[in-house]
Amino acid sequence: MSEIAAVPKGSIASAISGAVVQLMREYTGRGPTRARTYINDDLITVVLQDTLTMGERSLVRDGEVDLVLASRKAFQRTMSREMIAAVEKHSGRSVQAFLSENHIDPDIAIESFVLMGRGDGESAGHEDGAADLAPSPPGDGES
Repeated sequence: MSEIAAVPKGSIASAISGAVVQLMREYTGRGPTRARTYINDDLITVVLQDTLTMGERSLVRDGEVDLVLASRKAFQRTMSREMIAAVEKHSGRSVQAFLSENHIDPDIAIESFVLMGRGDGESAGHEDGAADLAPSPPGDGES
């Protein structure tokens, strides 16, 4: 068993939350006031609250929601390598995909990381009985 696997899940979640908050603070000048990380099988999701800067709040009040969301998307693209590196460092797993989204009212952001399966890079079964689904090929008769 690796050292990472021996670390309690709560400690890993706390470390990931702290790293994401710190990165947001470095890039935007202000970090969220609340962050909670959820770890479930091959998915890590960080839910952030109260993320907007004073300037972004002013823009939202003036009706510039699309501008604020576009700006946040640009920050997320710029931060993505460092966020992925932080999740990989603290979880001991490779990130396969990073997805990010912001909501203005209420002020909530979600950073989600889909992890590579353990071992050969593919997910095995799930303890909860969930199946890995692939899209149906075109023309398979389903509509």
